[in-house]
Amino acid sequence: GVLHEDLRLLLDTALPPKRKKVVLGVGDAKMGAAVQEELGVQCQTGGVVAELMRGIRLHFPALVRGLTAQSAAKAQLGLGHSYSRAKVKFNVHRVDNMIIQSISLLDQLDKDINTFSMRVREWYGYHFPELIKIVPENSMYCRVAKFIGNRRELSEESLEGLEEIVMDSAKAQAILEASRSSMGMDISPLDLINIESFSRRVISLSEYRQGLQEYLRSKMSQVAPSLSALIGEVVGARLISHAGSLTNLAKYPASTVQILGAEKALFRALKTRGNTPKYGLIFHSTFIGRAAAKNKGRISRYLANKCTIASRIDCFSEVPTSVFGDKLREQVEERLAFYETGEPPRKNLEVMKEAVVEANEVVAEVKRRQEKKEKKKKKREKRQLEALAAAAEEAEENSVMETEENDVGAKKKKKKKKQQAEESEPEAEPEENGLEEEEEEEEEQPLPKKKRKVTVEQEEEEEEKKKKKKKKKKAVAQDLEED
Repeated sequence: GVLHEDLRLLLDTALPPKRKKVVLGVGDAKMGAAVQEELGVQCQTGGVVAELMRGIRLHFPALVRGLTAQSAAKAQLGLGHSYSRAKVKFNVHRVDNMIIQSISLLDQLDKDINTFSMRVREWYGYHFPELIKIVPENSMYCRVAKFIGNRRELSEESLEGLEEIVMDSAKAQAILEASRSSMGMDISPLDLINIESFSRRVISLSEYRQGLQEYLRSKMSQVAPSLSALIGEVVGARLISHAGSLTNLAKYPASTVQILGAEKALFRALKTRGNTPKYGLIFHSTFIGRAAAKNKGRISRYLANKCTIASRIDCFSEVPTSVFGDKLREQVEERLAFYETGEPPRKNLEVMKEAVVEANEVVAEVKRRQEKKEKKKKKREKRQLEALAAAAEEAEENSVMETEENDVGAKKKKKKKKQQAEESEPEAEPEENGLEEEEEEEEEQPLPKKKRKVTVEQEEEEEEKKKKKKKKKKAVAQDLEED
């Protein structure tokens, strides 16, 4: 009922001063009532206004000069995108697409690891068939096969390594004894290398599967903590994957969630007019396994009801917490106890009131932590900006100092060069052949004005030429003296 500030400012600037005579056409009745209350402008709402707005939108390019249909369509598309972006705030940490992909990959990895492990068993079983009965687990069998290699090389020295893999000294001793009296065939070194490399791949796949399961648990605790606390991470992820998204799962009724994953059995039962299935994917939950045979249908219906509540809480709550999931799990436990012992469970209203109080406390704590993190982040950003500004100032000062030093150094160099030029022009001593007298006469002649304005480079070149001339003259004088 409160009018938005931007809309109020727009109407204040757009409407004329005499507002009582203005009749404003508004498509939305609530918005029209809000405008009439806030601004005192008479508003008309209804189908006529909607038709007028539709006509204006259709002929908008013709009504506004310089606006083409293409630019109007682009403007409408941009407005729609910005509106939806403002309304639907996507949180990166609450994306359920990653859960769907990870649970699908987890199922595929389970199938592949089972297939590859059976291949390793069959391949290595020709050499050591007794190992299959001693070590029935797939990943452990691959590790043991990789560790043993050729059974004839197995000795008591390798018992410690076997115990680390098998985690049982009796099993390690049994493997050692079986290797001594095994009926398997001998194996070539090349075949053994291939078996070891393949078992190494299977071990790496099983390790990756464990890491993926940890990733799925952390993702489910962020996206759907209540559902994962109620029914488990794997079963909750399968429900989300089968529904398509957490929002779709939240929209389903409890009866659909109950048989989710058993669609074939349901349609077959409807076609043959037989008994419909009692449960689908939720059968993998521990609650149905713990219930008696006559109570499995009732507990599955109750569990499906609680799963829908948990999924809706996870989907539509701003700060998802696992408080509601823990309380719903307690309710399912109480219902199981009621079926077994007859002890009456608590009412749903009481449990939800307790959960709301606890959830409010948890949400307040989470918000407090987020505020602290934001403050720390802002402080860190301020420090970084200050450091960058200080570094920029220091760089400017250094550049100014360098330019000043360069100027001073250039001036000093020029002075030194001038001094050197003056020093390198001393009076030459008179000699016997009279060559030096001619040079002095040439130096006494006045230079023209253009040559006086020579650069430093020209001065250096002249100095080098003079030095060469002096060397030549000295050489000529020495030759004359020798003659």
